Amino acid sequence: MDRGKEALVVCSDKSMGIGITIWDLDTGDHLLHIPTCASPSHGLLCLRNQFLVASQIHKHGSVGGGAIFTWALNKPQSPLRSYPVEAIGSLSCTKDGLYLAGGALSGNAYLWEISNGRLLKTWHAHHKSLNCLLFSNDDSLLISGSDDDMEDSGSSPSLLHYSSEHRSSITGLLTTSSSSISVLVSSSLDGTCKVWDFVSGRLIQTQVYPLAIAAIVLHPEEQLLFCGSVDGSIFVNRLDIGLLEDPFFIAEAQPVVLKGHNGGITALTFSELGLISASEDCTICMWDVVNWVIIRRFNHGKGAVTNLTVIPQSSLHSVSNHQRVSNQFHVSLLDKYPQPANSFKGTITPPSLCHSYEEKQTSLDFRSTDSLQQHIFDLEKKRTPEAVQMKVETCIENRMWATRMTKHVMEMNKHLQTRLLDLMECRMFWPTEIDIPTSKKREIIKFESSLLQGEEKPQSSS
Repeated sequence: MDRGKEALVVCSDKSMGIGITIWDLDTGDHLLHIPTCASPSHGLLCLRNQFLVASQIHKHGSVGGGAIFTWALNKPQSPLRSYPVEAIGSLSCTKDGLYLAGGALSGNAYLWEISNGRLLKTWHAHHKSLNCLLFSNDDSLLISGSDDDMEDSGSSPSLLHYSSEHRSSITGLLTTSSSSISVLVSSSLDGTCKVWDFVSGRLIQTQVYPLAIAAIVLHPEEQLLFCGSVDGSIFVNRLDIGLLEDPFFIAEAQPVVLKGHNGGITALTFSELGLISASEDCTICMWDVVNWVIIRRFNHGKGAVTNLTVIPQSSLHSVSNHQRVSNQFHVSLLDKYPQPANSFKGTITPPSLCHSYEEKQTSLDFRSTDSLQQHIFDLEKKRTPEAVQMKVETCIENRMWATRMTKHVMEMNKHLQTRLLDLMECRMFWPTEIDIPTSKKREIIKFESSLLQGEEKPQSSS
């Protein structure tokens, strides 16, 4: 493999058994398969071209939190498995790969320091599921979009801007800079893409499309905006910002429409060779953006692709020890809960440059043997946060079961009361012969006999 070549990394959310597939973009050859991964949209990213990080789908009704897996690209068979307190969907990292942000289905946001796994901050960002996260170009701000049709941008957790201009779920976020302004682009299922002044939060432009937009990407030269729709069409429009001052300006230029998929677009990205699109029809297309034609098609028959990312093929190489030392970058297990500032989680400091590579590899999870034994002992004695959380989750589950049983008994009792009232009503308004007392029977018989005698007397007189 040549050093300048690129590889395409894709994954689906259909099943954990499908995993991650990596293709050679130049030849279409299959390079690598990483098992055990099923990631939702915006849930896969690459850290410094050395690690893949993917959030895992959360089965509806399952007990416990979510999972985030991390693979070293030069040794991807054994992932580092982190288990946050709740299911994480979208992920984003800073350009230097030092910080990782995760968005939960509950609307909560989490921020970790990757090198030591510390959970630096967690806060409630949205009222509904958090769909996408994005760090600004200088990594100072975090932008989030959700199902509640709102966007946040701020130096978390201090909120800088808050917008609810979209009328449906937000599906994509992009940032770019022109000669005069820094902008944020957001897409939505309401069929619009909105352009915002990133500094002031002012709406600059709205691009309206005939279909819901599911994914967006910018041309590397940042002049063209590609919008993937739910019917498989890709709209290409010029992102002409200029010095517009009218917040109600609506772009009316007719976009170029690319058609090559039979299902809705699920992800878009760019490589040096062109635009890459994934669809619900289980195919991935690579486009020549000059002639607007498909130059290569990949089939992912195992399921619809939810995430695309492009990496250098050199990331898959087993590099020399000298290169490993010079490019040394470590990841650690992500904390489930924030840790006190003076706490020690048993992490090993990066080894000195004179150590061998085999010694470095053992520090991937940054836990020493002694600290691991102590951690297991504390877990058995229920003194760790994890043990407390397990106990809390068990108590919650037992309480939920007791609540369900109580409701069931109450419903049965209510049903029996209703039946009893019905029977009482029947007995009151529809008395049977058995229910009539003997004295009443005699009075009724006497009354009936007197009536008969009264009727017979007129007949006899006649």
